[in-house]
Amino acid sequence: MFNKYLSIQIIYIVCIALALNACQFGDSFFVDFSSIENVHPGSFKLMEQKTTNVNELITDPAQQALWGVDLNASLEADGNVTPGMQRASSVTMNNIAQQLLDFGNAHTAIELAGIYPSVDIHGNSISLSGKIIVPANKPIKRYIIVSHYTIGSNVEAPSQSFSLEGLLVKLGYGLIIPDYLGYGVTADSIHPYLVMDVTAQSVVDMYLAAVPFLKAAGLTPEKDDVYLMGYSQGGAVTMAVQRLIEKYYADKIKIRRVFAGGGPYDVKITYDRFIETNKASYPCAVLLMTQGVIVGNHLDLDMERIVQPNIYAQLDELINTKKYSTGQMNMKLGTSITSELLSPIGMDRTSYEISELYKALTENSIVSYSWIPQAPVFIMHSIDDEIVPYENAIRAKNKWTNANIQYNFGHYGTHIKTCIRFILTVQKLLINDEQEENGNYTF
Repeated sequence: MFNKYLSIQIIYIVCIALALNACQFGDSFFVDFSSIENVHPGSFKLMEQKTTNVNELITDPAQQALWGVDLNASLEADGNVTPGMQRASSVTMNNIAQQLLDFGNAHTAIELAGIYPSVDIHGNSISLSGKIIVPANKPIKRYIIVSHYTIGSNVEAPSQSFSLEGLLVKLGYGLIIPDYLGYGVTADSIHPYLVMDVTAQSVVDMYLAAVPFLKAAGLTPEKDDVYLMGYSQGGAVTMAVQRLIEKYYADKIKIRRVFAGGGPYDVKITYDRFIETNKASYPCAVLLMTQGVIVGNHLDLDMERIVQPNIYAQLDELINTKKYSTGQMNMKLGTSITSELLSPIGMDRTSYEISELYKALTENSIVSYSWIPQAPVFIMHSIDDEIVPYENAIRAKNKWTNANIQYNFGHYGTHIKTCIRFILTVQKLLINDEQEENGNYTF
């Protein structure tokens, strides 16, 4: 799924900063970020700024539909929930839903959508987009770098909407959320879905661009280390971001802790389950993954040979126009049977096409790397996950036996329900972390 602000006189920036120091955390806080110049050519360029009442946002049915949750539904028993994150479906967790509603109560956030420099799948310079969300009436404690979950339509891109993870702004954190290549200002490009290196690079590049922009606005966090966070696709990307930072950006970015949930850490085994079980609870993922890896890894493979003819005929309209949410895609596909999506060649793991695809899937599986996480990590996964197989979490645990990782596996229900639980768990962990840091931690 981010430089009209270059080359302003230093004295002007100083004046802005002094003014902000005097008023930035008052009840009527407002900064016109469009008047603030960046300090170097690689900084974030603002496209849009708005102030959002988080409580009004979270109780808006249209916003809930965009997130794929119905917080006003009766939530006692599992309903018929369409798989995925982006659709108007009921999430059946009464107490958790209420916690989420309470979570956004009486808080105002500032949303800053913009663009920043990064690279495309060929390593060429490109502008990508994303959003910064900061609290409007309190200091920024730290930044959280968010890697978002799977989306389908461009209106779901972070720069175009308010991401569910943005609710953490209430705790006083600034969130930096890239769109990824293929969304936002690059919506006309194919998204290299689950191609880890290029996606992780786009995430790191946004952080590096956002920090000087915010600093020029007088917004500097109390602590200079960061949290990383992501669920589903974002869970795997978050681990890839951690690897990228620890290998190449450790002098610029210090990670305090990482939160990853429901992630396909072994992309190959995820694809394997589609074929072995002949079932795809999240059918659009079969197409997103196949096309994304072929494009992102520059494979000389033809999608027309891998998918069924009727599926290929609607592939471009369904996925690449970015008009449809994942829920809408799944509905239009009309099947969760893998062999009705993939051709006999696509179902045959010994075929040339799929053997080549499997090599690329392995390359994009974070557990296939020799790297071991250095910063502390929290990994959450539902044993009942019907979209991202629980085996992914087991593979991660078996791979990273010597890492500082806290695992939380349980029967938490569907992929969507666990997403809500994951965000609320991260909220609690952040609060506990603050208490421990301040010396008043209570168990």
